[in-house]
Formats: sequence, structure tokens, C-alpha cells
Amino acid sequence: MKPHVLGVDQGTSSTKALLLNAAGDVVSRAQAPLDQFHPGPGLVEQDAAALLDSVRTAVAACMKDTDPHSVAAVALSTQRESVALWETATGKAVAPVVSWQDRRGAERAAHLTKDGRGQEIRRRTGLPLDPMFSALKMADLLDRHDPSRTRSRAGELRLGTVDAYLLHLLTGEQVTEVGNASRTQLLSLATADWDDELLEWFGIPRAALSRIVASTGEFGTVRGLEPLVDGTPVLAVMGDSHAALFAHAGWRPGIVKVTYGTGSSVMTVADSPAPQEGVCSTIAWSTGRPTYAHEANIHSAGRTLTWLADLLGAEAGDLIRLAADADAAGITLVPAFGGLGAPWFDPEAAPVLAGFTLGSGRDHLARAALESVAFQVGDVLTVLPGLRRVVADGGLSRSDTLMQLQADLGDVTVARTRHHELSAAGAAHLAGLELGLWTRDDLEQRADSSLQVFRPDWDEDRRSSTVARWHRHLTAARTLR
Repeated sequence: MKPHVLGVDQGTSSTKALLLNAAGDVVSRAQAPLDQFHPGPGLVEQDAAALLDSVRTAVAACMKDTDPHSVAAVALSTQRESVALWETATGKAVAPVVSWQDRRGAERAAHLTKDGRGQEIRRRTGLPLDPMFSALKMADLLDRHDPSRTRSRAGELRLGTVDAYLLHLLTGEQVTEVGNASRTQLLSLATADWDDELLEWFGIPRAALSRIVASTGEFGTVRGLEPLVDGTPVLAVMGDSHAALFAHAGWRPGIVKVTYGTGSSVMTVADSPAPQEGVCSTIAWSTGRPTYAHEANIHSAGRTLTWLADLLGAEAGDLIRLAADADAAGITLVPAFGGLGAPWFDPEAAPVLAGFTLGSGRDHLARAALESVAFQVGDVLTVLPGLRRVVADGGLSRSDTLMQLQADLGDVTVARTRHHELSAAGAAHLAGLELGLWTRDDLEQRADSSLQVFRPDWDEDRRSSTVARWHRHLTAARTLR
């Protein structure tokens, strides 16, 4: 029986499962939705049990017509900086999962900055001191559920990113993948291990954290993940943005991957973890030694469209279609919900909606919202060195309007993949490499053959004046307090 590889992508809004055959073709796919909750201003949570159930549901649906004995390996990609807290002995969640979008760590971040820790934290981790990253959320969870740190120091409570949580519950292993660990702000890029001083500064006991392993590390075998056979090995684990970069064969220099999702991740491989102004340094994956990457995270991409859709009582897809046949009529939207991410890293920035009149309609607002995504990505592209090709994926990349806007605003060719489950596929590709089902040359040819190209069409005057309008209102967003 020829082997299959099952890729599972546990994301912010859903879990996707993708079954690949030995030739790398997708033979089955499934998706299970996952809700978010907003218990207060700046707070974003997800139910931990529902998150696990979404994995089980997606896997069962994807496998319904396939003999489970044919699955040679499972590969896992996950949302990254989100944090779970659970009991070691039972696997029971102690609190909801705190989303990467959650801003509850802002006050602690301010105190660390005031104490002069910010620059040193960034030097060691490659990440700016920002509530998006896991350490601040972890500290808040322990303050509320183990303020004395007694249970976490004893190893009775475990803290981890979503990969660590799922691996513990599905395989029994207490491990976390190095790329995901690099997003916690507790890992030193120099050692690829937990940093004792960082743990002390954030108040996180080492005993509460899982052991760090490579992306093709010691993940164990699944149990109770029906209909898979107990003992099916997990051969690859990656963060979702890292897995998408891998699916683009993004180990090649000069390829910049843009994932247009709830937020947006702009990522390219780097020779070293040396800092680059305006972006983060991170570990993309490790297959024996770390592959480093520069990354920019944009807080609100697709989330801007869903916010506007909720406000107008519409569907996000309808607004995207409206935007295709409209212009913004002078409206600029700066979606600084919870501040701005890269390349500005301004947590105090405020949302701005400017240029609207009594004649403004929902089509103009929809266009302004879509443009805000392209503007933010465009700002990041200007600071990334060695750009040769932009490759796009994620739900919003299905919009031809957005892809052409990105090409026009950035004066760059944008190549969109024809496949949409890039994170699940990238993790599965890494597992298939481990199995010897394909080579990196095979994966490069597969990635390049599935691209649709958008080329810039604006002249320099139109481009520069449009970008200048965006930057005027961006400045306003950063000066409003």
C-alpha cells in the first residue's frame, strides 16, 4: 500500500487537514471552524477543548474515505504565539487559550521597558518586546492561576504554545518545536534553548515548559486520534507561517512569503539571526541545524475586513467583491487595533479612518479596508533586503484585487499560489522528506508550477502619491494618544 502523509494545520479561525499521496498530490481535505472570544478590551481567547476537538473533527472528515493504515506519518502546523495552560497529569486545560492577538501583556511590557530590559530581550530573542509574543501572556496566566509559581515549579502545570499542547494531548510527549519556541520570547537564538535570564525576567519556571526539539524531532506517535492507527508517528511540526514558507520552497534566498490571513506574516530566510531594522529575527525550522528567517507581523489584515463586515452587517466576502469595483474615494483606514506591528512596532498607535464624507458608501469603505492590507505589507517589503519574488498565500490572497494592489503599490511582481492550504502542505512536505517520498528539487518544481503572476501597472506618480496619502494618516495614527 503506497503511503499517505496527513498534514494538519491548527489555525486561528479553523483547523484544516490535508491528505497527500506518495506523489505529493492532495487526495482529500477537510476543515473544522474554531471560534474566538473577546472577554474584554484587547482580550482574545479560544476554548482549549474546542481547539482540540477541531483537530479531531478535521482529521476524521479528511480520512473518511481512506484506509488509516496507509498513513505513514502525521505533520502538524500550528498558530504560533497563542498560549495554553494545562495540568500535566490530566491534560485538562486550566484556562482558555490566550490568542496571539491578545494584548493583555502591555502593562508588563511597559515595566520591562522602563527597567531597561527591552533592547536586551530583542537582542537575545530577535523579537521586540510586544504583547503578541507568548512570554507576556504566559506570565499573566501564571499570575492568575499560579501566582506563587508553586505548581508550575513542581511541573504540575504546563505552559506552551499550541504545538506543545496538542503534542502532549495527542502523543503524551512533553516537547515543543524550536520554530514555535522561538516565538515565545523565552528562547535565545544563539543557543536555540530556553534562556534562564529571560525566564527569570518574565517569571516563567523552566519546569513548566516543554523540551525543545527540531522540526523533525522526537514528537512521538498519536493515540486516540481516530480513525488514525495508534502508533502513527508525528514526523514534522512547524509554526503555520514557517510551514507556508516551506511550502513555497522558501529556503531559496530572495523569496519573500506573504500570508494574508487574520493577520499577515511576511517572511524570508536569513543567513544568520543578526537583526534587521523593522523586522524580527526568528527560527524558521530546524532539520539538524536552525534555518533563520526575518519576519514582519502585521496585526490586522483579514481581521480588518471581518471587523468592517460586522460593523456593516455584511459578510467579509461581499465587501471584498464590492472593493473590486470601487475606489476608496479618498478614504484611508489605518487598522491600528491594538497598535501597529512591523515595521513600526508601535503598540500605542490608534486606529484612524480619514477622508470620508456624507457621500461615502460601503463600497468605498470596503476598498479602503482592502487597501490597508496592501499598504501595511508594502511598508514591510521596503525594509527587507534581497527581495527577488513575492509569493502570496492565505485566504485574502484569493482576491485578485488585493494581489494587483500589492503589485502596484510595491512596484513588485506578486506570485500567488493556486493552492490554499499552504501551512498544512508545508508541514506535510517536511514529513515526506523525512520519509524519502520526494526531494527538495521536487518541492521546488512543485511550488513554481502552481503560481499565478500579478505585475505592477501603475506609473510612479500614482504610486508615490497614493503611498504618501497612506503615510500621512499613518503618522496621525502614531501621534494620537
